[in-house]
Amino acid sequence: MSNIKKLGERKRIALIAHDHKKADIVEWALFNKAALAKHELVATGTTGKLIEEALDRPVKKMLSGPLGGDQQIGSMIAQNEIDIMIFFWDPMHAQPHDSDVKALLRLCVVWNIPMACDRATADFIMTSPFMHTEYNATLPSYTDYLNREIKEDDE
Repeated sequence: MSNIKKLGERKRIALIAHDHKKADIVEWALFNKAALAKHELVATGTTGKLIEEALDRPVKKMLSGPLGGDQQIGSMIAQNEIDIMIFFWDPMHAQPHDSDVKALLRLCVVWNIPMACDRATADFIMTSPFMHTEYNATLPSYTDYLNREIKEDDE
């Protein structure tokens, strides 16, 4: 049986961008300035600083991604403190913290968080009718998985 997580009209949006994608996410944020003004923004360090300056509005800033910011956002996802993630990652450059990035993307799937990794998907999310209303997101049940893990541990 699945649980329901209610997302309010005001969404908590995580914004993350790799170095080669920072200009892209700032440009996207400016394009969506009016829509983003209705929501709470959280970002990794440098990305948050750049978006805060560009939009002239507060952004809750975590550490830089490689210094633990990705993990801080992941923790917020697991604690139901993030509703949507916009993560412009760079597919052409390996990152020293690729394992953190993969873990963050995995958590979005585990907790059924809408996630965009490119501008087109981010635009689709921002223009969805669900962005402007309450939304009941279905959380997958991992009971069978957890029970199987416990049983295997006992053997």
